[in-house]
Amino acid sequence: METKTRAWTLGQLAQILNGELNGPADHLIERPVPAGSNDVHGITFAGSADYLAKALESSVGAILVPKGTPAQSIPTIQVENPRAAFGYVLAMSHRPLPIQSGIHATAVVSPTAQVSATASIGAYVVIEPGAIIEDEAKIYPFAYIGENCKVGPKAIIYPHAVLYQDVSVGEKSIVHAGSVIGADGFGYFWNSPQREFRQKVPQVGNVQLGANVEIGSLTAIDRATAGSTTIADGTKIDNLVQIAHNCVIGSHTVIASQAGISGSTTVGDRVDIGGQVGTADHVTIGDDVILAARAGATKSVLEPGAYWGVPATPLVFMKRVIKLTLKLPETMKTIKDLERRIADLEKDQK
Repeated sequence: METKTRAWTLGQLAQILNGELNGPADHLIERPVPAGSNDVHGITFAGSADYLAKALESSVGAILVPKGTPAQSIPTIQVENPRAAFGYVLAMSHRPLPIQSGIHATAVVSPTAQVSATASIGAYVVIEPGAIIEDEAKIYPFAYIGENCKVGPKAIIYPHAVLYQDVSVGEKSIVHAGSVIGADGFGYFWNSPQREFRQKVPQVGNVQLGANVEIGSLTAIDRATAGSTTIADGTKIDNLVQIAHNCVIGSHTVIASQAGISGSTTVGDRVDIGGQVGTADHVTIGDDVILAARAGATKSVLEPGAYWGVPATPLVFMKRVIKLTLKLPETMKTIKDLERRIADLEKDQK
């Protein structure tokens, strides 16, 4: 297992990225770095004049620049798309967490679980009865795979993630450390008209994650009261997100950190949900909707477009509202001045 990222000479990188080098071919590059870094063995990218100026103020080892960029004081590699080329360098530099093939000696695997011979099961993993771990799946140390859960081919479950019961994780999906998938939905009712205490509603449904889904660290996705909580193919969910029971999240949607999706909410395909967005329960968010950070969907938002505010309102309108709100003191002064002038005119007319 690799313990260090790879390193390349600038000449090698120029060849790999199909770029043109302006600088010493033997200079060693060990890692991608942000613009402005002073790492002499780092490489960054500059897709615009502003980023190029920022990079040139540093002592970074090299800069990926657009084709046609003149030679600079720092070595450059000219490429068609600096951002895409930097992404390629990031991919080459990525190191997976170490895990051995097979089942670690300390793992606890039920005799009735089915674990593929090509799967990797880390130290102190618990796999309960009826669970299925498919080909090339990776279950990292201290993860818990509950009863009748299914982890699809090439899926990854990182350390301390928990799949309660009846959770299905699709092919090539990722559940990051500390996430809890399939905990009870949040359902209670008063025990009597006198409201002495709240009675728990049994939660007997499941959670279905599609293929190529990614769930961030410490995110919670609750099991359905009955039926399924569903996350469709290709959807990406950030850290610290709450998805309540019986939600249906469409395909290729993204949900940023600290968002909260209330129970039985339906979110469409290709939706962008910003940080700290909240929804009321039982609302529908249509396809191709963008909910900007801290928006509150108190009712359904069906038409494609960008929305902001509470309640979520078309972004263009809300920008006007905020602009006018900032002028309230000035506006109030004008109104009071007008009121005084009107009062003076009325007094003169008497």
